[in-house]
Amino acid sequence: MRNKFSETRKKETLNTYSGLYTDMYELTMAQGYFLTGRKNETAVFDYFFRKNPFEGAFVVFAGLRDLLEVLEGLSFDTDEIDYLRLQGFKDEFLEYLKDFKFSATIYSVEEGEIVFPYAPVLRVEGSIIETQLIETLVLNYLNFESLIATKAARIRLAAGDRMFVEFGLRRAQGLGGIHASRAAFIGGADATSNVYSGYKFNLKISGTQAHSWIQSFEDELTAFRKFAELYPDNCILLADTYDTLNSGIPNAIAVAKEMEKKGQRLKGIRLDSGDLSYLSKKARHMLNESGLEYVKIVASNQLDEYVIKSLINQGAPIDIFGVGTRLITGMPTAALDGVYKLCMCNNIARLKISENVKKIIFPGIKKVVRLIDKEGKFVGDGILLEEEQETERIFHPHQPEKSTFIAEYKKESIFHKAMDKGKICILKKSPEQISQFVKERLAKLPDEHKRFKNPHIYKVGISEKLMKMRNEMVNNLRTKKQTK
Repeated sequence: MRNKFSETRKKETLNTYSGLYTDMYELTMAQGYFLTGRKNETAVFDYFFRKNPFEGAFVVFAGLRDLLEVLEGLSFDTDEIDYLRLQGFKDEFLEYLKDFKFSATIYSVEEGEIVFPYAPVLRVEGSIIETQLIETLVLNYLNFESLIATKAARIRLAAGDRMFVEFGLRRAQGLGGIHASRAAFIGGADATSNVYSGYKFNLKISGTQAHSWIQSFEDELTAFRKFAELYPDNCILLADTYDTLNSGIPNAIAVAKEMEKKGQRLKGIRLDSGDLSYLSKKARHMLNESGLEYVKIVASNQLDEYVIKSLINQGAPIDIFGVGTRLITGMPTAALDGVYKLCMCNNIARLKISENVKKIIFPGIKKVVRLIDKEGKFVGDGILLEEEQETERIFHPHQPEKSTFIAEYKKESIFHKAMDKGKICILKKSPEQISQFVKERLAKLPDEHKRFKNPHIYKVGISEKLMKMRNEMVNNLRTKKQTK
């Protein structure tokens, strides 16, 4: 029956607003809420993460707009309802899903904000069914795009003012490469090789040539000449197909001189193998000796923030970095460990406890305030209950003997309403605008938090009121457990 069904129901295009874009247990729980008469109960969920990726000290929050647009159109069509019926879901629940529209309210930090472990980044308020159903979507979009945006931001910090281009689509995890390119741009990439993402998100696209172009001709010089004839305004020649210093660079110089006679200019040469520091220095010398100081040097091949920083420290005269695999896959961190936890149900604060104190969540509805010093630099984040107007001190989330007096600092609320009853209520910003916001916010983060090795830990604390609330709930739950 499954095969017969799949033959008739599959569509030519993927429905990105499908309610089936979820894990099975979300639907199982949703049906459970429905069948037990709880569909009108309310719930509040928090999204946050517990550990910074890449052994760093911050995360660039990304994926919000993509998530909101999917939620605004989320639904179940007839074929999807039929599919769920074959999986054993009850008819009365499926009738409910036929008219399902997401109508919850979402509060969030702004996309591109610099965020830190344990502080809520997004809050969802609505019916228990709709808030439960979107868990997988929230984690799928925000965890992945935030991971890639953070990696890109680290690469931008390493590259400084030098240009860097993302071209990792061929190494990306399937369709994830589409949103990864957007996230990379948000984090600081200047362009992408991903044409579809360029079209979909209005990103600058860039590309040169592969070794196969050069191999397909009888000789390298002819390959270079033909490419220059076709693309005189954006000609970058790949110089390492055969012999970088004895063939590639000399042939590129010859073509550059021919272009000058036509009133044209070779844009650059690309190095994709070998010792990039050594080769770029030799190439720069050869180009300059030929009066081609304007020709840029592009470098690629397994680059990341560490390699780029090393190359710059070695004085490598590289103008543009092409970064693929290690950016688009978020190496070496496989995933951001963002979680989505229930903190309120039917207007009653809820709590998950654990033997691991770091996994005990913060109950109730909360807000996050950013603490800013007199120089305009970020000092820390305070997690407060929503109704709290002010707090003089914040406490370490898991070591209450540690606290920080915060009265002297300016407080900035970083939580804002992003979706009201299922409708997006924030202005749409381009990836370029979000990227500029990232740059502005990172400039306010002290340098010690941006180190790649042993960065200084950013302070995230909770108010005394929240701490007492959590501790009382933990004690009550453990007491109930012991008396059973």
